[in-house]
Amino acid sequence: MNLDRIISMVIRIVMRKFLSRGIDAGIDYATKRGKSGADMTDEDRVQAQGAKQTAKRARKMARLGRKVGRM
Repeated sequence: MNLDRIISMVIRIVMRKFLSRGIDAGIDYATKRGKSGADMTDEDRVQAQGAKQTAKRARKMARLGRKVGRM
């Protein structure tokens, strides 16, 4: 193995970690916008919980997409 391949492998691993964190941070930011817990009605809480579940599914799909993209 030459040095160029090793360096590119390390850079690819590091970039994948940063990309993953960036996507997760963006999804978290998008789902946390809104009212605080004390200001929410019961309907708002149900909707916020649904948004959290949707965000969790979106994170899983993003991970799956990255995994498929590596192949």
